[in-house]
Amino acid sequence: MRKRSRLFVCALLTAALTACGSGPVAPGFYRVQRGDTLLKIARDNRTSVRNITRWNGLANPDEIEVGQVLRIEPPAGSAAAAGRSSGSIGAGGASGSSGSSAARSDAAADARASSTPAPSMAMSWPAQGTVIRGFDGKNSKGIDIANAAGTPVVAAAAGNVVYAGNGLRGYGNMLIVKHNDDYLTAYAHNKTLLVKEGQTVQKGQQIAEMGDTDSDRTMLHFEVRYMGRSTDPSRYLPPR
Repeated sequence: MRKRSRLFVCALLTAALTACGSGPVAPGFYRVQRGDTLLKIARDNRTSVRNITRWNGLANPDEIEVGQVLRIEPPAGSAAAAGRSSGSIGAGGASGSSGSSAARSDAAADARASSTPAPSMAMSWPAQGTVIRGFDGKNSKGIDIANAAGTPVVAAAAGNVVYAGNGLRGYGNMLIVKHNDDYLTAYAHNKTLLVKEGQTVQKGQQIAEMGDTDSDRTMLHFEVRYMGRSTDPSRYLPPR
C-alpha cells in the first residue's frame, strides 16, 4: 500500500478521464500498446522519459503494461504546457534552449503549486472509523480509515461520479467524485459500489460499503485532490 500510494495522484486523474481497457483515451493521454517502451512513447510524442515518469508518478520507467494509460502532455495551465510547442523535446531530455527553459519553468510551477495552500472547502467524513494512517504528502497521499466490512462510505461533498470500477490494480473497488473544476475525492478498497459513473451525488449520501478489495485489511483509503495535486484531507474535514 505504501508504494502504491505514491502513484495514486496520477492514477486518480487517469481514472477520472478514462477507465482501463481498450477504448479511446482523453486528449493528452496515451494507452500503452504491445511492444511499446517509455522511450518510444516519449519520442513519438516529442517529450522526455523524465517528463512522462514525473507526470504519471512511475516508480520504475521500465515497468509499463499493455493497456496502461499514461499522461503524455503536461497538465493544463502548467508552464510546460505553454512552452511545449516552442521546441522539440527528445527522449533523453530537452533538445534546445527552449525545451530546457520549459522544463525549468515546469519544475518551478510544480514547486509553487505544492507550497500554495488550497482554498477551504467544507467536507464531511467519508466514513466512521479509526484513522490508521494519515497524510504526509510523500508515502501517503491520503488517509486510511478502518472499520467493519459494510460500514457506509458517503460522499464527502456533492458532485458527479467520474469513475466507478476496479480497473486500477492495487485500489480495489474505487470511486472518484468530481466536485468542481478544482476538487476531486477518491474512495478506494470498497466492498460494494452503490453508484455509477455519471451519477450526481449529494454530500453525505452513501456511495459504497467499506471493504478490503486489494487491501490486507478492511478500510477506506480516502484522498482529496486540489487542482490535480493531493492535499491533506484533514484540512477539509471537521474535527471529531
